[in-house]
Amino acid sequence: MTTALSLFCSITSSNGAATAVRTPVYTDDGRLALPEDYREWVYLSSGFDMSYSPQAQAGHHMFDNVFVEPGAYQAFLATGTWPEKTMLVLELRGAQEKGSINKSGHYQDTEVMGREVHVKDSAHFPEGWAFFGFDGTQPAKMIPRTADCYSCHAAHAAVDNTFVQFYPTLLPIATAKGTLSAPYKAESGGRN
Repeated sequence: MTTALSLFCSITSSNGAATAVRTPVYTDDGRLALPEDYREWVYLSSGFDMSYSPQAQAGHHMFDNVFVEPGAYQAFLATGTWPEKTMLVLELRGAQEKGSINKSGHYQDTEVMGREVHVKDSAHFPEGWAFFGFDGTQPAKMIPRTADCYSCHAAHAAVDNTFVQFYPTLLPIATAKGTLSAPYKAESGGRN
C-alpha cells in the first residue's frame, strides 16, 4: 500500500505546460489505480438521471458527479484542450427524496454506486483515451474498446473526446478558444 501511495504522488509536466499534471498509476497488468483523493480535485458538474440511450431506467434516479485532476483543469483553462495524462472521474450516486427536512426534490445518497475514470494517455493507448470502470476502490481493467462509450464519445464529444458540453464552466472557454469539435458544432447547430 505504501508503494501505491507513493506512486500516486508522481507528477509529470504535460506537453511543456506550466502546470504539472499527475500521472495515472497502472499496475503491472495494466489496471488503473483509482486516485484516492479525486474528491479533492476540481468539481466540474453533476448530472441527474442523464442517459445517452433511449432505454433509460424508469423509477431509478442517479446523480453523476465529474471531477478532473487540478493540473489538467489549469491546462484546459489556458488552452481549451486536455493535456496528456488528464484524468476525469465520474462518480455515480443514488438519488434520495425523503430524509431529514426534505419535502421536495432529490439529494445525493452517501453510498457511491460506481466510478469510472476517463484517461488521456497516448503512451499507453494509441487511440489516446481509455475508460476504466471501478467496482469498489481496487485497480480497474480498461473497459473494452467495443463498449459503446468509445464510439459515443468519438461521435458526440465537444472537446477532445470529452463531454465538455455538460460542463457549464468549461464550455464557454472551449467556445472562446475555438476548440469545439466539428461533430459537436454540427450536432448543436451552433448553439453553445
